[in-house]
Amino acid sequence: MATLYDFSAPLLDGTPQPLSAYADKVVLVVNVASKCGFTPQYTGLEKLYETYRDRGLVVLGFPCNQFGEQEPGTEAEIAAFCDLNYHVTFPMFGKVTVNGRNSLPLYNWLKRKAPGLLGVQLIPWNFTKFLVDRTGTKVQRFASKTEPAELAGPIEKLL
Repeated sequence: MATLYDFSAPLLDGTPQPLSAYADKVVLVVNVASKCGFTPQYTGLEKLYETYRDRGLVVLGFPCNQFGEQEPGTEAEIAAFCDLNYHVTFPMFGKVTVNGRNSLPLYNWLKRKAPGLLGVQLIPWNFTKFLVDRTGTKVQRFASKTEPAELAGPIEKLL
């Protein structure tokens, strides 16, 4: 049975990052975009990370340009945007595809583990969130409109 830790993805700077680096942590995986109505959620995601990282939470941001082309920039532009506008310190990965033939294998696994409404295995929009427990096996899914602050309770239960 696969776990979160069986996957890897390149960071924004292109460095390969095995997700096993986050073993024994509670992991929040989010597909992000710089020009989305939900982009201000970066503030809440960073606050969650700052609040809970010492207790074992890590937030992983995966830029995605699949929805309304709301993440058109290069990896360097994305990094600059996140730093300048939201002071993001949590790990950010290179641009990914979350639906379709070329979707990142991690996202295929997340969608199977925690399908959306009526069992749909698609990501409907940017800022869909997946909360993974410390074993890397149990996954909860949260909609784009779910504000990061609303995840404090579920995160606390897993920490």
